[in-house]
Amino acid sequence: MDAGFHRASEWKIIRLELARTPEYPSGSASRAYILRLPVYEDGMIDEDAVKEHRSMATVRRFWPNEPDQQGYVVRAGDHWAFSYRVGEDDDESLFHLETHPLALGEFVTLTEPDGRQFPFKVAEVAR
Repeated sequence: MDAGFHRASEWKIIRLELARTPEYPSGSASRAYILRLPVYEDGMIDEDAVKEHRSMATVRRFWPNEPDQQGYVVRAGDHWAFSYRVGEDDDESLFHLETHPLALGEFVTLTEPDGRQFPFKVAEVAR
């Protein structure tokens, strides 16, 4: 690698939609998250940019029959999480997001505060 090479990231809007589950065999576009994150071309999160601009790394949760929730994408120890209030009681953890890209068609596993896990598909990535 070139000594002067600097890997640049770009802030993107990323839509996650519920993937196939026993309850939703076709998935559900109405159960979604909209993220604003700095990602590299390969879809990996730019952790330094998130640290520098924490308030810009946001999440909005859309779920039928529930009020929308707005919060932040945060680093919680060795993993990433969605946090809607101060403290960890409401955090939704993301399995291996630190090593898995947020690229179109990829899947991520989200763990809700009660321990239930759900697969989500990256349905859209936009500038």
